[in-house]
Amino acid sequence: MSASEVLHDALELPTGERVEIAAQLLSSLDGSDAGQAEVAWAEEIARRAAAVREGQADSRNWREALDEIDREILGR
Repeated sequence: MSASEVLHDALELPTGERVEIAAQLLSSLDGSDAGQAEVAWAEEIARRAAAVREGQADSRNWREALDEIDREILGR
């Protein structure tokens, strides 16, 4: 199987499985701790993006978030 065939098949997978494959491929290129941290962040970003796309994320606009910070943390 050629690299282009593997890529084509991989792109057909759900997001979570593609993230897992990408993380493993990146990890195989860079064995350092920094590389592993980057892979972990890439996985987290992909997980959060998928949750937003699927309507499972609790979101609010920036102004609401700032107002909540003002009230709860700064006591304003």
